Amino acid sequence: MLPFFLGMFHSYLLMEDIRCVKKPLVLFLIFLSGCQLREVNQKFELLNSDNTGVKFENRLEPTFRFNAYTFRNFYNGGAVALGDINNDGLVDLYFTGNQVGNSLYLNKGDFKFEDISKRAGVNCVGVWNTGATLADVNGDGYLDIFVCKSGPPSEGVRYNQLFINNRDLTFTDASFEWGVADIGLSIQAAFFDYDRDGDLDFYLSSNSNRPVGFFDLFEGKREVRDAAGGNKLYRNEGTRFVDVSEEANIYGSSIGYGLGVSIADINKDGWSDIYVSNDFFEKDYLYLNQRNGTFKEVSDVSLKSMSLGSMGADIADLNNDGYPEIFVTEMLPKEQQDLKSKIAFETYNKQSENNAKGYHYQYNRNVLQWNMGLIPNDTNTVFFSEVGRLAGVEASDWSWSGLFLDIDNDGYRDIFVSNGIPKDLLDQDYITYFAPSVLNSKDAFKDSTLLLKLINGMPAHVTHSALFRSKGEMNFEYVSQEKGILVPSFSNGAAYGDLNNDGALELIVNPINQKAMIYRNIIPKNNASAYVQFSLTDTSRKNTFALGAQVDVFCGGERFYAELYPVRGYLSSVDYKIHIGLGTHKKIDSVKVTWPSGEWSKYKNILINSQVRVDKVNGLLN
Repeated sequence: MLPFFLGMFHSYLLMEDIRCVKKPLVLFLIFLSGCQLREVNQKFELLNSDNTGVKFENRLEPTFRFNAYTFRNFYNGGAVALGDINNDGLVDLYFTGNQVGNSLYLNKGDFKFEDISKRAGVNCVGVWNTGATLADVNGDGYLDIFVCKSGPPSEGVRYNQLFINNRDLTFTDASFEWGVADIGLSIQAAFFDYDRDGDLDFYLSSNSNRPVGFFDLFEGKREVRDAAGGNKLYRNEGTRFVDVSEEANIYGSSIGYGLGVSIADINKDGWSDIYVSNDFFEKDYLYLNQRNGTFKEVSDVSLKSMSLGSMGADIADLNNDGYPEIFVTEMLPKEQQDLKSKIAFETYNKQSENNAKGYHYQYNRNVLQWNMGLIPNDTNTVFFSEVGRLAGVEASDWSWSGLFLDIDNDGYRDIFVSNGIPKDLLDQDYITYFAPSVLNSKDAFKDSTLLLKLINGMPAHVTHSALFRSKGEMNFEYVSQEKGILVPSFSNGAAYGDLNNDGALELIVNPINQKAMIYRNIIPKNNASAYVQFSLTDTSRKNTFALGAQVDVFCGGERFYAELYPVRGYLSSVDYKIHIGLGTHKKIDSVKVTWPSGEWSKYKNILINSQVRVDKVNGLLN
C-alpha cells in the first residue's frame, strides 16, 4: 500500500490531472494540391533591451508556501497587451507579472520605449497578475486597461482591475464602480459587443479554484454554477457591467479550467461567437450567438475532436475563403525522445469513458479546426474538420500562445507558438522515479523542505518558440530556425503588432525569468509582397474602435478577410490595426467593411502598402 499511497500523495500535491489521431480523401487531395509559395527572404531580429528600453522581466521564485504544488498555475506566466493609449499612432506595450508588478511602455518611435508604469498608476504590485486587455470601455475614444488577477490572497489588490484612461498618460482604478472586481482565478477578459447595442460587453475566462481530479468524469457538473468563480459573461449597462452568464447560457462551473478565450464570427451571420479552450478533462466550449441575448454551446456537434489540455487559441481565416479557422495549443513534443519521456497517453477505455460522460473526444496534441461552413440544412451551425496532423502543426512542445499572423505578407496567415516551462510537470522519469524516492525517504513527511526538494528536482523544459509558415491550403512548414525564432526561453503570453508602422508585424513575448522579447520583423525592401492596414473607428457608438468589424479586401479575383478582435492567443491582446498581406497583388479592387452593427460600407481607390483610417460616419480619413 505504501507505493500506492505515495503515488496518491504526489498526485494530490501536484494538483494536476494531466493526461495525456478523421481525414477524408478530399482533404488529402486538397493538401497535396496546395500552392507552393515562393520563398521570401524575411527574418526576425531579437532586439536588445538596452536599446529598446523594455526591461520588464517576469521573475518567479518558488517558496515553501507558494510553489507549483501549492498553486497549480504557478508557471502559467504573464501577458502582453498592445494598443495606442495616447492616440499618437504608435503601438504601446503592457506586460503583466506574477511576483513582480506590471509595466506599461510608451512607444517613442524607432523601437524606443519609455516605462511610464508608476506615474500611469497601473503597476499592480503585490498580487498575481494574469491576462490583460486594452479596450475603450467607457466610449471616450481612448483605450482603457483591464487586468485579470489570480493566485492566493495577498497584500496587494486581489480583485480584477479596470483602469480608465484619463487621457493624460494616467489611469484611474474604476473596478468597483463598474462592477468587475471579481476575486476568482481569472485568466483573461475578451471585450466585444455580443448584443449589438453599440457598447462593449466582455467574457471573463477563469480557472477553477478546486484541485483537479476530485470530481472527474461526473455527468452534469458543467451545468452547476460555481459561486466562487467560474466563467462569466458581463453586459455593459452604460456605466456598469452586470453578470448575465446564466440567462445567456454561459457555463460557469467548477470544472471550467479556461486558459484561452477567442471571439469571432464563426458562422458568418454577423454576430460575435465565443471559443473557450479548457485545460484538463473538461472539453472546450464553442458558443454560437443566438442573436437574442443568448448563446448555444455546440462543440459536440461542430467539432469531431479537440485538444485534451487546451491552452491558448486563435481564430482567423487561413485559406482565404471567408470562414475563420480555429487553432488550439497543447503539449505534444516534436522530438521522439521527449514524446517517450514526457507524455502519458490515455488508454482507449479512459477516452471512451470520457466521451460517454459528456467530455467529448480529446487528444494530446495541437488541433487545427478547418471551417467547412454551415451544416447542410442548418442555417446557423458550422462544422469543422480537424487537420492539425495533416497540416503539420500538431506538435510544438509545451505550448501556450498560438497566434495567426502573416509574417511575410504573402497573403496567407502563419502560426506562431510560444513554448516552455521552468519545471516540467509532465516528465515521466520525475513522476516515476525521483518524486517517489524523495517521498519514500526516511522522515519525508517530517521534512519542512519536502516541497522545495520536490520542486528543485523537477527538470526544466527550456525550448524556443515555434513558427509555422503557411504554404497555402492548410499546408505548413516549421521554420523557426530559418526565421530567427531560436532563443531558448520559457515563454507564455505573446502578441503581434506593427511597432514602427513599416507594414511588417513584430512579435512581442513575455517569458519567465528572462527579459521581455521584441522580435523585429525584417522584410527586405525589394520584397514583392504587398500589404494593407486598417484603423477603424465608429464615432456614432460607444464601441469607438469598432470591435467586431469585418474587412474584406478584393484583389484580382482573390478575397482577403479579417476581423477586429484584439484578444488572441494566451492571456494577451494584439495591435488594433487590421493587417492583411496581399501577396504579389499590385492593386486593390475594392474593400468592404462590415461594421459591428451589421451595416456595411464599400470603398475603392485604396492603395497597396498603405495604412488606411476609416470611420463609420465620416468614411475614409486619409
